[in-house]
Amino acid sequence: MSFRISSCHRPVATAATVAVFAGLSVGVQAQESVEDRLLALEQQLADVEPHARGDEGFSFNTYARSGLLLNGDGKSAPGGPYLTPAGSVGGAVGRLGNEPDTYLEAILNYKSVAENGTKAHYRLMLADSTTSSNDWTSDDGALNVRQAYVEFSNLAGFTGIFEDASIWAGKRFDRDNFDIHWLDSDFVFLAGTGAGLYDVTFSDSVTSNFSLYGRSFLDFPSDPDTTDGTSDTDNLILTANNYFGNVQWMINGMSAADNDERVVGGLTEAADTGVNTMLAYHGDSFFGLSDGNFKVALLHGQGLGAEVKNIGADGNLHEDAASTRVAVYGTTRLSDTWRLAPMIMAETSTDRYVEGDDYQWLTFNTRLANELGANFEMQYEASWQMMDLQTEGYEGRSDVDGDYARFTIAPTFKPQVGGFWNRPEIRVFASYSTWDDELNRYDGGDALGQEDFGGSQWTFGTQMEIWF
Repeated sequence: MSFRISSCHRPVATAATVAVFAGLSVGVQAQESVEDRLLALEQQLADVEPHARGDEGFSFNTYARSGLLLNGDGKSAPGGPYLTPAGSVGGAVGRLGNEPDTYLEAILNYKSVAENGTKAHYRLMLADSTTSSNDWTSDDGALNVRQAYVEFSNLAGFTGIFEDASIWAGKRFDRDNFDIHWLDSDFVFLAGTGAGLYDVTFSDSVTSNFSLYGRSFLDFPSDPDTTDGTSDTDNLILTANNYFGNVQWMINGMSAADNDERVVGGLTEAADTGVNTMLAYHGDSFFGLSDGNFKVALLHGQGLGAEVKNIGADGNLHEDAASTRVAVYGTTRLSDTWRLAPMIMAETSTDRYVEGDDYQWLTFNTRLANELGANFEMQYEASWQMMDLQTEGYEGRSDVDGDYARFTIAPTFKPQVGGFWNRPEIRVFASYSTWDDELNRYDGGDALGQEDFGGSQWTFGTQMEIWF
């Protein structure tokens, strides 16, 4: 009996024990499986997080514009922000309803983070420009690699004042260029091929950037009495860009060996050295009067530095050239539906290309926008420019003294209105331009004075603009 009971209960007890241990085993395996999945998920999130922050992976940015600019007869019309004689020395007049081209920038970025935390950023920028309206423009386009550089930041081995610094090398636009977009004119534009060190931090409010850029003046006709054939000249630009809170002080020194052998206006007095400086203030209100922002800059240059905007880009400057420019703009809201962006830019330069020449110009420009719906606004732009250009016959140009004025109205569609910097947008426009007849004789190759473009002029068109 006991045996039977014993033998009867033994298998029952064994089954229960097996079931218990089996359950425990399954539970342990289930727990391990959950933990494994959690660990795997955490690893996946860790792998994805740098991409989500933008520290790693590929990205794409662009700027592009494209449109038609037509005269009253339905023909393509001349245009451009640098349309006037003063445009030859940097005097822009505004871009709304005044651009006849298709221009695009395609910017490819790749970012990575090393195990020690050092970040790397590679950028390639392709650009193309054409005034043709055709779909295939390879014959007259200007496809170009405008930037190709690598930058390292958050370097694990940098300490002290270099702890937050970054280094770069290659072909690039300087990071601290800034502009007046609706005028299509930079305050300062520094670019070329070289290397630099950004964000050397001396205190919470004092930082400096240092760079060395090279720019090529390419082949140029030489004086047969002093040189044989053609020569290549490289302009080396050493830059210190310093920030003291909202104040920016930029200093540039330039040297271009043998550039003094270049023939300019029949003379051999081109500059081979130069200096350039800019003092700027970046305001975080509309001149202290309302919300918005403003920027003001005073620029001065001598020799190769007398081209005060496109730093180091002009090899024809006279050795005694001297230029001074002031520029100021601001943006603000007049109300919930009205935006205002005025600007003033003026420059005077002497001995610029030929001893005794004198170039003076002044531009007023205002962009006004009225938001009329979620996707629609009216934009208006008014420009007035006065100039007095005494060329001393440089490149066959005539002396001119006169004014140019333009007004544009542009109904504009956007995915969402709300600011001067919201893009993309599609606009149609009508522009009226008028100028003194004297300006037509400045240069035979200029648009002013050409057939059907000799005085007051209506132009019409449509354009898209996008950036992201």
